[in-house]
Amino acid sequence: MIETKIIKIDPENPEKEGIKEAARIINDGGLVAFPTDTVYGLGALYNNPKAIDRLYEVKERPKDKLFTVHISKKEVIKSLDCEIPYLAEVLMDRFWPGPLTIILNTKDRKKTIAFRMPNNKIAVSLINKSDGPVAAPSANVSGRRPPVDAEHVLKDLDGKIDAVIDGGTTAIGKESTIIDVTSFPYRVVREGAISKILIQDVWHSI
Repeated sequence: MIETKIIKIDPENPEKEGIKEAARIINDGGLVAFPTDTVYGLGALYNNPKAIDRLYEVKERPKDKLFTVHISKKEVIKSLDCEIPYLAEVLMDRFWPGPLTIILNTKDRKKTIAFRMPNNKIAVSLINKSDGPVAAPSANVSGRRPPVDAEHVLKDLDGKIDAVIDGGTTAIGKESTIIDVTSFPYRVVREGAISKILIQDVWHSI
């Protein structure tokens, strides 16, 4: 067991010191729960293998199930050598920042990466202060209900993670929709905050 630090941050005007403290923990290989527009995520530095291993352990999640990479700008996708098909570009322009996760192929087709750009000031500030993209599944043990506030996070993960940012209750309270565009036909893997019908409307409009 470790002591899980609670960092209180104003969701409308995130205090720089609180964000810096949380980012330092992530950059040092720690795990930090933070609010997004959908539910609370559990962040680890994507390019830190030890942190990712610990994320799997805390989540009690099988290693064949990949984590979503949270970003604040599309340029990060290219820096990770992923290709962006036309439909993905259209969906990003329509729904980002927002509750849509898009699965893309790397250019060498050796792996896939799921990306999301959250519409939340705390999440964006934290990502910007971190030393790279932030892998962030929901901040709960796998199979349990995703948390919408810091109190819910602590019920599952107190003593298991380094810190939780208390930024109030999330705006949407429902997980993101996931769409896989790595092969045709594209498919909605999980229907979340954005309906399949809305995705299809965008698809059929291009």
